[in-house]
Amino acid sequence: MKPFIIGTRDSELALWQAKTVQKKLKDNGVESTLYPVKSSGDLNLDVPLYEMGITGIFTKSLDVALIKGDIDLAVHSMKDVPTQLPKTIVQGAVLRRANHRDLLVHKGLGFLDAENGHIATGSLRRKAQWLNKYPHHKVSNLRGNVNTRMKKLEDSDWNGAIFAAAGLERIDLMPQNIQYLDWMIPAPAQGAMLTVTREDKTEVIEALAKLNNRDSEICVEVERSFLRTLEGGCTAPIGALARIEKDVLHFEGVLLSLDGKERLFIKKSIDVKNYKNFGETCADEILGKGGNKLMEELRKIL
Repeated sequence: MKPFIIGTRDSELALWQAKTVQKKLKDNGVESTLYPVKSSGDLNLDVPLYEMGITGIFTKSLDVALIKGDIDLAVHSMKDVPTQLPKTIVQGAVLRRANHRDLLVHKGLGFLDAENGHIATGSLRRKAQWLNKYPHHKVSNLRGNVNTRMKKLEDSDWNGAIFAAAGLERIDLMPQNIQYLDWMIPAPAQGAMLTVTREDKTEVIEALAKLNNRDSEICVEVERSFLRTLEGGCTAPIGALARIEKDVLHFEGVLLSLDGKERLFIKKSIDVKNYKNFGETCADEILGKGGNKLMEELRKIL
């Protein structure tokens, strides 16, 4: 069998993820090589993601490479992947989920009680939840890979910036001055890594199946079905978190207005055997509570 070609973005974090998959494949006797590419999202760091108007902005280049046959599989941060995969591309494996939480990297926490606090994030979900809790603070846009964003924070007059804990942990870039934001609901599938391949690549599908973590797969499926039913895309201010404890699946979901003033929240539990359609059911409840109107307003902007 020829070595698999693994497609990946070329950032430090993306390469770490791809090398992790490469090692797991090798442990199972499968050789592979890496094929790094730049995505549209990596090339334009000045425009907020939601203004770029491209679904799957971090995955599209690798989708094209897969369809053309330049690579055999691709590795993604699953929260960046659209809930509807392109035709001929299929899910290979969801690896065991890492830390799902958001965290604040700060220059001192005194600003939290001040009206002139100023933080940065490129995520509308994080921005909306922050403004819901701290309505008088200012939130600036922050784009770039983890290293770039950390440097921008260092060189700025911001009080802090929000990061995904998993990203900082994976490349060992965790500073001392952090606060975990346990009150902030993460992006659907945050902390999870996804491999995808073409539906006709039988050998690759079989190899990737051995890397799949079933509990993580179920949780992210529920979260992503919640997102898909709301028709939110990867940039909308929507959070979702599913956890499995002793055969019970616990779910929290949230939809917010961009300014954080409106917040629709749901919290439910169900026997994990009945997880199918649970995300859709939770989303329908949010839509019935006023989410339909809120999503209509968001679609006019995003």
